Amino acid sequence: MPILPTKLDYTDKDEASLRLRLQKLVKSVFPEWTDYTTANFGNILIELFAHVGGVLSFYMDQQAGESRWSTAQLRKNLLALTKLIGYQPRTATSARVDLVLTLAASPTGSVTFEAGDVFTTEGSSSVRFELLEDATIDAGADPPTVTVTAANRTSRYETFSSSGLASQEVILSATPFLDEDLSVTDSGGTWTLVDDFTNSDGTDRHYTVTVDNNQRATLRFGTGVVGALPQGTIKVSYYTGGGTSGNVEAGTVTRPAKSYTDSLSNPVTVTCTNPAAATPAVDEESAAEIKENAPRSLRVLNRTVAREDYEINAMRVPGVARALMLTSNEDPGIAENAGILHIIPDGGGLPTLALKQAVLEMVTVTYPKTITFSVTVTDPVYVTVAIRARIYLKPGYTNAQVKANVNAALTAFFALENSDGSTNTAIDFGFGYKDADGEPTNELPLSVLMNVVNDAEGVRKLGDATSDFLVNNKHQDLAIGVKAFPRLGQVTLINGDTGVTM
Repeated sequence: MPILPTKLDYTDKDEASLRLRLQKLVKSVFPEWTDYTTANFGNILIELFAHVGGVLSFYMDQQAGESRWSTAQLRKNLLALTKLIGYQPRTATSARVDLVLTLAASPTGSVTFEAGDVFTTEGSSSVRFELLEDATIDAGADPPTVTVTAANRTSRYETFSSSGLASQEVILSATPFLDEDLSVTDSGGTWTLVDDFTNSDGTDRHYTVTVDNNQRATLRFGTGVVGALPQGTIKVSYYTGGGTSGNVEAGTVTRPAKSYTDSLSNPVTVTCTNPAAATPAVDEESAAEIKENAPRSLRVLNRTVAREDYEINAMRVPGVARALMLTSNEDPGIAENAGILHIIPDGGGLPTLALKQAVLEMVTVTYPKTITFSVTVTDPVYVTVAIRARIYLKPGYTNAQVKANVNAALTAFFALENSDGSTNTAIDFGFGYKDADGEPTNELPLSVLMNVVNDAEGVRKLGDATSDFLVNNKHQDLAIGVKAFPRLGQVTLINGDTGVTM
């Protein structure tokens, strides 16, 4: 009798399946062994081997999954995959505000505000901004005020001792690492950040940076053959913070973090404010976004030619959520050899002039276009979607609960991004709604919106009459222009049992 089965099943890799297979194997080799109770020592060994086998199978499956775009989940593995195709994922940026600093009275001596001084918003969850430069209010100034730019970030300084060994790594302690103004020096001078050591020789003072899933940065130096070795004390200056949490409204940065005196040591009272909202920052590109955007980069390579190229490259700009490029092929009103690029900023609304200029540079300079082709970057055209629905509630639910659930479901449906950061494909420009043949329909189906409401928690059913579900006062698919983009408007819900507006 063979010790091993003639045919192995490699699909049953869970602990329970492995246990049964091990018991079957033991029975074929030792038929006299019949005691498979938990207390039996032999059975304990079977349980141990099955458990170890299950764990190893899990890790093998995970490694296989993490090696492919479609199944990878860990950000560090996706970053490794992006290097193979030369794609650089978006890093977080820091929001910027212009702070107006004002003294209660003209100072006797000059008052200096130093780069790195901190000003915050009010409240327990205050947002922190550091001055980017020194600023001074001179003695006797009238009015005693100055404007200076601040960034939503925290300065960090660390020192490390060089080991003198090849491929030395330095792990920065503070998180989340912000890829801005990183500085590395040692006794020999300044070091330069590179993507890799491919073009580095033994004298090049180069280093690389990798960021793990916890947004902790690791600096890696060369071997002495590819990239030089650091000497003595390694000094690192870097920043943490950034991201969309710093996108504060106007008039919210009002608290100096310390007291001030003038040059004659006289105490002064400082007030501050930001007259305008912060220049928007972005979060780092999520794993879901990397999986979506990196393959797109292979299509456009290093140029902007086709209509889709403009859309893909526009969305490379931090702060751009959606883009639509139209030419005379899609809109007869556009001149030949020209295009109109509509962009939607993160969070919706209208893009700033700075964002439109950044997009224009991306699609014309960074990724060059055809010389004779003219492109204009402009605002999106929105279509407000008002919904009126008669709904019947499931037992045990209140009007307030169901209204909140329906509003949440509709808000998620009309969101520019899914919760994981990937593009929400449920909504699109009118040009993006296609029929079965791939031709634009320019219509948001009524049935889709009805399903969103009907599937909300606490909804038993919708009303049966055509007047019981209206979109912009009509019971029909919502017509959307080629360049228009739908956004949620007023939602009116009527309890079908009571007739009360919820």
